[in-house]
Amino acid sequence: MHYEKYHNVYVNKANEIIKKIESSRQNNQEIDQKATLKALSFNIGGIVLHNLFWENLTPKDKFVNLTKGILFDAISKEFDSFDKFRKEFSDSAVNVEGSGWTALTFDKQTKRLFVMQIEKHNVNLYPNFEILLVLDVWEHAYYLDYKNERAKFVDGFWNIVNWKEVENRYKNAIKK
Repeated sequence: MHYEKYHNVYVNKANEIIKKIESSRQNNQEIDQKATLKALSFNIGGIVLHNLFWENLTPKDKFVNLTKGILFDAISKEFDSFDKFRKEFSDSAVNVEGSGWTALTFDKQTKRLFVMQIEKHNVNLYPNFEILLVLDVWEHAYYLDYKNERAKFVDGFWNIVNWKEVENRYKNAIKK
């Protein structure tokens, strides 16, 4: 339902806005640039973040904890331990104001990992920060299974993270 109902809305809305922009160009009509481009940014942000979100999930029966490897070492070094990282990420997710996301990112300039919050879909993205792991904490992501208990949803998330995908993103990010 999350994919079909919510993610798909962002795809459809982005396509509508792109058609509106193309039509206004062809017909030499002005559009409200601020509102139109903000809406386009919001919907494209929803698409990109959801795509990352789906890719960093795995079925429970295929789940493997992150206990070694280049990403584990980087997380342990940056956050002092994997458990401290998990707590910081979880606290960030639980405390997103309203609707949004929490992400583990890699800053290409400083070569460091950071946890960040992304409000809505397009606010607070840092241009030089590559998203490695993202958690959707909009209510639509969890209300069917967890009602209004975001903290339980966040706790359950740790049982379905596709660490292989997240580590591949990290390896690609450090190569750039």
